Amino acid sequence: MSSLRTGPLPTSSELPTSVLVALNDDTTFLAPRLLSGGTPWRLLRLNDASAAVVNSWRTPQPVTPRTRALARRLVSYGMAHVVANAPQSIDDIDVVVTAYNNVAHLEQSLASLSGFSLTVVDDASPGLEVERLVAAYGARYVRRARNGGPSAARNEGARATTRPFIWFLDADVRLSDARSTARRLVSAFVDPLVAVVAPRVVGEVGATSRERFEESHSPLDMGTTSGLVVPLTTRGYVPAAAVMVRRDAFGDGFDEILRVGEDVDFVWRLSDNGWLVCYDAETQVRHPARETLASWCAQRHAYGTSAADLALRHPDRLAPVRADGLTMAAWTSLLMGKPRWALAALALARRSFAAQLPTDVPDALRIARRVVTRGMAEAGLPLSRAVVRTYLPLLVLALAVRPLRRPALVLLLAGTAARWRASGIPRPADLAWSLLDDASYSSGVWRGAARRGAWTAVTPHVSVPALARRRRPT
Repeated sequence: MSSLRTGPLPTSSELPTSVLVALNDDTTFLAPRLLSGGTPWRLLRLNDASAAVVNSWRTPQPVTPRTRALARRLVSYGMAHVVANAPQSIDDIDVVVTAYNNVAHLEQSLASLSGFSLTVVDDASPGLEVERLVAAYGARYVRRARNGGPSAARNEGARATTRPFIWFLDADVRLSDARSTARRLVSAFVDPLVAVVAPRVVGEVGATSRERFEESHSPLDMGTTSGLVVPLTTRGYVPAAAVMVRRDAFGDGFDEILRVGEDVDFVWRLSDNGWLVCYDAETQVRHPARETLASWCAQRHAYGTSAADLALRHPDRLAPVRADGLTMAAWTSLLMGKPRWALAALALARRSFAAQLPTDVPDALRIARRVVTRGMAEAGLPLSRAVVRTYLPLLVLALAVRPLRRPALVLLLAGTAARWRASGIPRPADLAWSLLDDASYSSGVWRGAARRGAWTAVTPHVSVPALARRRRPT
């Protein structure tokens, strides 16, 4: 497995006093000195002076020597973010485009990258078409002797370049304004702890119903909310189709054994080494759907098979469904038609949360009702989505069993509808494509788990809630 460099020491990772810091939209005070938010969600207890500073960050404010430590903490927790306040240059960026035999897509990519330090890594394409095209655009050409997949190609490109930041682009990524996108992404590196920043990857506009589905539901699309990328959260990874990486953090790079899932593994190892990974949803690039139905399904299936290899490398992180016991009990009770049991689980969760708050927090029960009720309610759709994504074959079988038919149908409908919670009512054809997407992915998960013996990839993780145990927020 490739090694990555550890993050900077705390003394070298302070935010520069020239940058602006602002609270994230979901960071709020539950009480005058009790701050909530972040990735993963947490509670942070502040003193009066720190609370006043944090309140001032509702609008962007410059970091000062007095506030540097607090700013570092909140940015690293995902409760605040750095706001770029100066134009950024592209002179420190090496663009590495990885290609295999797709000349039409590569030509569009090269045409959009004029003015960059540009290297194309040809992953052993047959013929000379890629080499001739790269020469026509005046880019550096690196050819691999044999095809090694995206990890090997990106690592080859990193070794062939020297600038502080590497912008890895798949040959079929579409950039409407490469310079503007690059400047926006590189501005994240003003924080010395940021190792990777990734834009939102949306599907390319197309004429067919499958392409229209992909436009809104690309498997590379990580959603509309920017923030930190942290394992075991709703934003647990970013695809490597268009990532920008700090060279000092890259180390040996991507694991060349992995042909799929390599980007997930890369991000998780960076996070383990103390680096921050950022997702910028306001910066978008486009990626086309696979050209044929067979290749489209094969892509989803391959993504599913990656879960097994990742489970062997990161066994504590690959549970397809993850929830605390009380949340799982509440939603399972509702599915089984036992609302009283669900209310009992909700009440117990509220009392447990209230008991963990500091004794001097006013209205602890009110805060607990607000936080726990909202948290359990918001967990419903993601949980159903996760169930459908991995267990679709089992849900289909359950439809044939009378006692299981109703909960299976509810889960299937909710997990499918969850795709459209942000984009509105789907087209009828979208529902069919959604089911085919999930069927292809889930078949890959189960095939990979069986082939590799990695059953943690299909095993839910239900955590035991801490009941009647007081724990002060960090």
